[in-house]
Amino acid sequence: MKLHILETGKFKLDGGAMFGVVPKRMWSKLNPPDEENLCTWSLRCLLIEEGPHKILIDTGVGNKQDERFRKHFYPHDTHEFDVLLGNIGLTTSDITDVFLTHFHFDHVGGAVSYDQKGELVPTFPNAKYWTNQKHYDWALHPNPREAASFLKENFVPLAEHGVLHFLDEEQDISFNEFMDVHFVYGHTEAMMLPFIKLPNGKTLVYCADLFPSHHHIPMPYIMAYDLRPLETMKEKNIVFERVTDGNHFLFFEHDPTTACGNVIVTEHGKVTFGEKVDLQQILSL
Repeated sequence: MKLHILETGKFKLDGGAMFGVVPKRMWSKLNPPDEENLCTWSLRCLLIEEGPHKILIDTGVGNKQDERFRKHFYPHDTHEFDVLLGNIGLTTSDITDVFLTHFHFDHVGGAVSYDQKGELVPTFPNAKYWTNQKHYDWALHPNPREAASFLKENFVPLAEHGVLHFLDEEQDISFNEFMDVHFVYGHTEAMMLPFIKLPNGKTLVYCADLFPSHHHIPMPYIMAYDLRPLETMKEKNIVFERVTDGNHFLFFEHDPTTACGNVIVTEHGKVTFGEKVDLQQILSL
């Protein structure tokens, strides 16, 4: 198995929204904001190569944004998938599956691109794209609070081109022989977290927006974007019960400095971030 981190770029979000009820005097030490109270976050994706499978998890914001979008979220340091994949000897045509944790624009924006005719088409022409019916319906008919995060041009073309496939929405399901899926509902409806079983017996958990960064490990650090923050707290505890055994590592999609790490339980029974761990180091343990 080969794992590749694909850094598609960075963007900015309001620091208060990202850290919820945590006071600014505390969170500003973790990710210092600019003069507009915006913090910089990564748009980090993961590619899994295993046998014939080349599975991309999430796709960043893409390159379809208009000027209004760019002035609001400031995407920068962007890298196209053609270049990122070319650096590891692949092309967009080689991707067999695109696993979309959820349809917020910063996770699904790169799934669809404009072709030379100006038409919206799947970025990865030979891939199956994966979601679940409950989340698709939720994104297609969004509530007012979440509507700005669900941009239909990012996912409706996938259905129109017949490449969108739906997983059964159950608490824990098997995607294939080396990846399971855990469903959570605090951030948005039926977000999917991949649990990737590594050849060495370790497991890498793709955290999506349950833990957007390692700063969000402490229980009160829950984004104001979450629809059901109390549910997020419960879901964090459920995941903690699974990942504090020394055999699990977390992959942080938005963390500006830390791609992977582990969590530990202190002598006082508190779950906290352990240490930053290199992805290739995890594979070699």
